[in-house]
Amino acid sequence: MKPRPDLSVVAPIYNEAGNLATLHGELTAALEALGRPYELVFVDDGSRDGSQQVLRQLAARDPRLKVLLLRRNSGQTAALRAGIDQAAGAIILTIDSDLQNDPADIGRLIAKLDEGYDLVSGWRRERQDHALRRNLPSRLANRLVSRLSGVPLHDYGCALKAYRAEFLKPIRLYGEMHRFLPIFVHRQGARIAEIPVGHRARRYGTSKYGLNRVFKVLYDLYLLRYTEGYFQKPMYHFGDHALRFGGLALVALGLAFIGLVLPLPEGLRSPWWAVAAVAGVGCWAALQLGLLADAAKRIYYENQNLTPYEVAERINCGD
Repeated sequence: MKPRPDLSVVAPIYNEAGNLATLHGELTAALEALGRPYELVFVDDGSRDGSQQVLRQLAARDPRLKVLLLRRNSGQTAALRAGIDQAAGAIILTIDSDLQNDPADIGRLIAKLDEGYDLVSGWRRERQDHALRRNLPSRLANRLVSRLSGVPLHDYGCALKAYRAEFLKPIRLYGEMHRFLPIFVHRQGARIAEIPVGHRARRYGTSKYGLNRVFKVLYDLYLLRYTEGYFQKPMYHFGDHALRFGGLALVALGLAFIGLVLPLPEGLRSPWWAVAAVAGVGCWAALQLGLLADAAKRIYYENQNLTPYEVAERINCGD
């Protein structure tokens, strides 16, 4: 039997065939320099560009490379969770497969972790991305998430992170919640540090992110705030909203009665007030339905011990 590794490096992959050989070589060089037992866990998320063939070739030459081929494209969060579930190391590192993270920084992350931290997050201080399309929305999102979560980090989106497995393994990831992993780990009492890491321009392939990601972050942040404050007591959440809308209804009812006695200004008689009220209620109802749907999803997966991914093939993963 192979000895249990100290380090597991998890890399989700989607259409990165041109980067995989270089990624494997750079990771191998960085990890062997540390002199600690390690493994690589590459998770292909339904690629269609030949990535799976490249992964099979790499795994045939390197028994320390575990490969999971997912049956279909399930998203980065699901692929990351599949790799974490498979990882056997006491320390689990995550990294992007597009070569923009520098594997040479792994040693610095682990050295910081050894100072007594449970999570060390990379900070891409000098990002090599489009300033307006990628960097500005990322900075705004990081400030918002840090402020609302109480976990101040400069760069939630940096994939290069090092975790102690006992804090990471129990977390059940769904949807696109991988970007909030530091918050979930912090809830368990983890000590968190952040260090600057290198960032390189993409050489092959295309970015999988666009401006629409900002809205996804906002939706997930709303969900995160709900689960943090109200998941164990949802009636308080719905009760607060009920009080607000009840108060609004009383005001509207009062204006209606006043309108029977006194002539109201034209603005208060305009139907646009009713339209705005209906739209506001519709927005609120949609958010609450989203919360209920997410809770139902968690019940569906966890009560049946299901996962949000399906593995078609495992390579070098043993039993």
